[in-house]
Amino acid sequence: QVQLVESGGGLVQPGGSLRLSCAASGSIFSINDMDWFRQAPGKERELVARITSGGSTNYGDSVKGRFTISRDNAKNTVYLQMTSLKPDDTAVYYCRADVRIRVSLISSYWGQGTQVTVSS
Repeated sequence: QVQLVESGGGLVQPGGSLRLSCAASGSIFSINDMDWFRQAPGKERELVARITSGGSTNYGDSVKGRFTISRDNAKNTVYLQMTSLKPDDTAVYYCRADVRIRVSLISSYWGQGTQVTVSS
């Protein structure tokens, strides 16, 4: 089994910063893409940022220039540095990872989510 555990969410004022972490543990052979998604009340879940095992990144249009995704492969951990936060960034943030649990098997796993609230 593989678990993804997010941390770092909370309440922050507009213009502030937060850093989210997501650590993967369990029967992990290797990890391919790691993503951050978010879902605001009444809205669909959207991709915020993605990072490949080689470190290539891409971002949703609404967060480009403000958020930075990174990873520590030795720790099986992905991070999301969020700056210049806006009320529209308020959502539950989820991490997702494509985990190779055997040489011939890759499965997708999700974390439980962490709440980010941007409000004065």
